[in-house]
Amino acid sequence: MASKISLLGAIFLVLAVTLSYIERAESKHTAFEFIGHLKGCHKGQNVTGVHQLKQYLHKFGYLDTNTTKRNHLRFFSNHANDDLYDDVLESAVKSYQQHHHLKVTGTLDPETVKEMTKPRCGLPDIVNNKNHDHHHHNNRKLYRFFQGNPRWRKSRLTYKFRSIANSASAESIRSICARAFEKWAQVSHFTFQEVGESSTADIVIGFHVGDHGDPYPFDGPRGVLAHAFPPSTGLLHFDGAENWSMNPGQNEVDLESVALHEIGHVLGLGHDDTVPDAIMYSTFSYGLTKRNLHPDDIQGVRALYGLS
Repeated sequence: MASKISLLGAIFLVLAVTLSYIERAESKHTAFEFIGHLKGCHKGQNVTGVHQLKQYLHKFGYLDTNTTKRNHLRFFSNHANDDLYDDVLESAVKSYQQHHHLKVTGTLDPETVKEMTKPRCGLPDIVNNKNHDHHHHNNRKLYRFFQGNPRWRKSRLTYKFRSIANSASAESIRSICARAFEKWAQVSHFTFQEVGESSTADIVIGFHVGDHGDPYPFDGPRGVLAHAFPPSTGLLHFDGAENWSMNPGQNEVDLESVALHEIGHVLGLGHDDTVPDAIMYSTFSYGLTKRNLHPDDIQGVRALYGLS
């Protein structure tokens, strides 16, 4: 099914693998390490690095400029680069704690720091589409869709690889991603087929390092692992600076687990932060494997596409 790598593609692969290796070897700090240095911070303090926390919470959906204006709080746009732990930041931290079922203190307590420093997907946690949340009998919110419920208007989807930067072989990567696509195909009406790199495809997959041409540059090891775009953009990007593996050890990331998650986004599912076992849960861990779709993942994709 998969086409052979062209000579040009093979040359790019060698260069990209080398770049990825150098990136990991030379990196002295992990992407979310700064949060650990802020442990114990609370409102009223002015601590070096707090501006990075503001950027983190803004990036992942907890610091919303419009919301802060409605509440007559300090404008995030005016204080994004200062280190004051102000009312706006405290409110955002409380929102994060509530969303992740932590004790709501507004302070960077140890449990909050532990959750924030986990490697994760690059998409925001909060999707403003409450009318389409699913509920259990106890009314807990589960799967979510993107704003406006974007979905594919066809069931036969093609995908291709634009770039691969990884220590695993290209064929192994193709095999792992094919397996992840097939797991979604088994619970939905979709079929997925890989096409050659010169072909037009619905979904384009790439391994990239740092700034790679979209508005969301990667941040290096142990930060954002990957990101994907909702239908029908069809872009799925992995951070090539991460230590990807098909059989992860303690300091490696399982490629299949993350691929399953990002394909869920490509199909239209948002984050499910109520059920940690769900594939669509936003955070992940080195050495962990999650290779089976959870009932919430399955119910989500079937509900989005009206499948009985």
